[in-house]
Amino acid sequence: MDNFIQIDIYTSSAAIDGITGALCERGITGFEIHDSADFEDFLENKDANWDYVDDSLMGLKTVEPHVTVYVHDNAQGAEMLASIRELVDGYAQNNSDGFFGNIRMELKNVKEEDWANNWKQYYKPFRVGKSLIVKPSWEDVKPNDGDKILEIDPASTFGTGQHYTTKMVMETLEGIVKSGDRVLDLGCGSGILTIAALLFGAKEATVCDIFENAVKTASENIKKNGFESFTAFCGNIIEDEKLREKIGGGYDVICANIVADVIIAMSPLFEGFLKDGGKLIVSGIIDERADEVKSALKENGWKEISRKNEDGWNCILLER
Repeated sequence: MDNFIQIDIYTSSAAIDGITGALCERGITGFEIHDSADFEDFLENKDANWDYVDDSLMGLKTVEPHVTVYVHDNAQGAEMLASIRELVDGYAQNNSDGFFGNIRMELKNVKEEDWANNWKQYYKPFRVGKSLIVKPSWEDVKPNDGDKILEIDPASTFGTGQHYTTKMVMETLEGIVKSGDRVLDLGCGSGILTIAALLFGAKEATVCDIFENAVKTASENIKKNGFESFTAFCGNIIEDEKLREKIGGGYDVICANIVADVIIAMSPLFEGFLKDGGKLIVSGIIDERADEVKSALKENGWKEISRKNEDGWNCILLER
């Protein structure tokens, strides 16, 4: 029998729709919504014919609004848990107006303080593509000739390479990165894609994320892997023209392993960062949104070169 971790995301009634939409973008299509507003709607339904209210429904009357999801207690579930935590942390950091209420995440079936340590039972060295080995710091490996070792430990920031979206980007990078290339990683997360690109021969890299913790973590991870030739920015390139100017252009490769809506919003901006003949890799796209993303990119002059698909996730390589 499979074991599951229950994740309760507490928030406000007004924020539930946006949060469930973001969860869908991360591949979670099943969730439970607990919201006192639903009870009020039920009471105000003048067309309803009822003279008894079940205790379970009465419980909604005073419940604190929250969304419940379940992930497998395994390696993929641990990666998804990290993704959800990053999402909730981001909402908490941008909650100055209180829109998200008392936003927080609570776990059941696993102790909150132990969740990161639980990775160790699942997170073992694994091979990506032809030459890359991804490993945590506590594991030793004996590489073959030509192997490249990427060391990264699980943290609250999404991206240890086990999730299909990340793995497919690294496989794509292995096939296109040339010695001396400049790489731009938009939505850098843990920095794993930048590290992979540098291991494959890139000369320098620029990372950017809207979350300060991600930029800090990515910078630390890149340095731990022995690289110093990178620049890090925190901000939203969609809204911040000055940030786009700081990032500059002339990149050989762009990675955008984010979600469909953000990739669509970025689609008019990618060209300004790339040199002629540069390549764009977009990932983090569920099957249901793949055609929509491709259409937006096509409208902005991008042509699909190849596509990888694993377990309902898509990674697309494009050029102009």
